Amino acid sequence: MSDAFHFAFFVSDLDATRRFYGEVLGCTEGRSTATWVDFDFFGNQISCHNSGKPAPTDWTGKVDGIAVPMPHFGAVLPWVRFEQLAERIRTAGIEFIIEPTTRYVGQPGEQATMFLLDPSGNALEFKSFRHPEHVFTA
Repeated sequence: MSDAFHFAFFVSDLDATRRFYGEVLGCTEGRSTATWVDFDFFGNQISCHNSGKPAPTDWTGKVDGIAVPMPHFGAVLPWVRFEQLAERIRTAGIEFIIEPTTRYVGQPGEQATMFLLDPSGNALEFKSFRHPEHVFTA
């Protein structure tokens, strides 16, 4: 794994975290102890610790006139994988806080996005770009 990120955050229940990230999102579990667990989060490492309080989520972000939860983290996925993940989440009965939608249709930055909360209330965003070469195009 090269050029990947590592992100650590607090969760309230490791069993629920394992079910959500492992079974629902399909992330492979890595190392763990009695107080934390690592996952391969779409090619990146996340560490979920239950030794503190999850960060409160606030709706202070604005994107294209829509309030988005802050803080949040997530992954940029290929278009088909994004659609497959959205279906996995629906099948698991997990509610989206922002339903999968496509923004900027027909523009270079056309993107699909969805937001949801993990069992501890940590906000996640998943994105996909119709034209991946425009991920950072203004």
